[in-house]
Amino acid sequence: MKKLLLQLFSPILGIFETGEQAEHYKRSHRIILIIVGALFLFLSLGSAATAFFNNAMGALIPAIIFFCVGLVAVIVGALGSNNAVAKIWGHK
Repeated sequence: MKKLLLQLFSPILGIFETGEQAEHYKRSHRIILIIVGALFLFLSLGSAATAFFNNAMGALIPAIIFFCVGLVAVIVGALGSNNAVAKIWGHK
């Protein structure tokens, strides 16, 4: 199953897995990335529900943005390499 998901999300993972090796990777970074991604997905759901019930279709734009950010964070956090997770956090 993981192999199939890696193939399916390889365009997203390919962006973050290129480059130099991860110097400042910690396991907690991966866990926090998954939690933050889940929070963004929940926020997008709430934003979309609010837009739907208030008939404000312009409010779907933030919902789409929150969904995309949350999806990328969860994908990289769950399936990405240590290098991909460190690349999202930055090298400082």
